[in-house]
Amino acid sequence: MYLIVGLGNPGKPYENTFHNVGFMAIDEFAKKHGATFSKSECKAKTSHIFVDGEKVILAKPQTYMNLSGESVISLTAKYKIPQENFVIVYDDVDLPIGALRIRENGSAGTHNGMRNIVSCVGTQNFARMRVGIKNKNAPHELKDYVLSHVPADDRQALDKVFEGLCDALEMFCHGEPMQKIMQKHNVK
Repeated sequence: MYLIVGLGNPGKPYENTFHNVGFMAIDEFAKKHGATFSKSECKAKTSHIFVDGEKVILAKPQTYMNLSGESVISLTAKYKIPQENFVIVYDDVDLPIGALRIRENGSAGTHNGMRNIVSCVGTQNFARMRVGIKNKNAPHELKDYVLSHVPADDRQALDKVFEGLCDALEMFCHGEPMQKIMQKHNVK
């Protein structure tokens, strides 16, 4: 069984904002599998799908970004999902729009949602897929930028990234080694 968690903030005011790129990405993956987020559990909206016979839980925590770990730890405990079988998808303001970076593990960096997940899970040893949101026109105030709405031209760049990200998630659900996924998708 696999768990894919997209990070974001719940509610209409946050829809289509840079900080909700994790939600947007996981929505694209769900759409490819004809799935919707119709279930509420463990402080998340979830969808249960099968990818080539493997059960996969897609989750969008509803705790707001900075408390995402509460949902992740609840889901991993409920379904007994080992850390090598879950991946977190989220925005990264240090990467340019259109970039995708996949890692097997690592620090949370400046991302408060990831800091909370690392704290709750008690380890940095889990996969993450970061989608770049850095824009040359971004204001200096980080909070204002990540909560601003994504303009149409940036959304086009993100949609291209989501295509590759969906392929990377498929590979992850097939049990492909992270090194192979990284080699294919961590390109400049």
